[in-house]
Amino acid sequence: MTNHAEYFARYEAIAAISSCMLAAAQRSLWNELEHLQDEYRFLVEALKEAELDVQLNDAERLRKYELLRRILADDAAIRELASPRLAKLSTLFASGRPGRVLKELYGAR
Repeated sequence: MTNHAEYFARYEAIAAISSCMLAAAQRSLWNELEHLQDEYRFLVEALKEAELDVQLNDAERLRKYELLRRILADDAAIRELASPRLAKLSTLFASGRPGRVLKELYGAR
C-alpha cells in the first residue's frame, strides 16, 4: 500500500459495492446480489492485507468509522430483506423433496 488515498479508495469501493448489494436485495435480484458478493469478498480480502501497513490519525480513523458504519448498515438491511427468502428456502429443503424445491424456485418448465 503506497498511501492513505489508496487505502481509503478500497474502503470506498467496498461501500459502493455494499450499496449496490442493498439495491439488488431491495429489487429481489438475488443472482445479481450473489455476483456482487463475490466482488465484495475480493475487495475485503485485498483490504485485509492493506490494514497491516497503515497508521491512521484521528480524522482518518473517523473517516474509516463512517465508512464501516455505512457498510454495516447496508449489511443489516440486506440480511433483513433476505431473511424471509431464506426462511422459505429452509422450509422447502426441510420437506425433503428436491423436485418441489426446484419447482418453487424456478417454476414449472
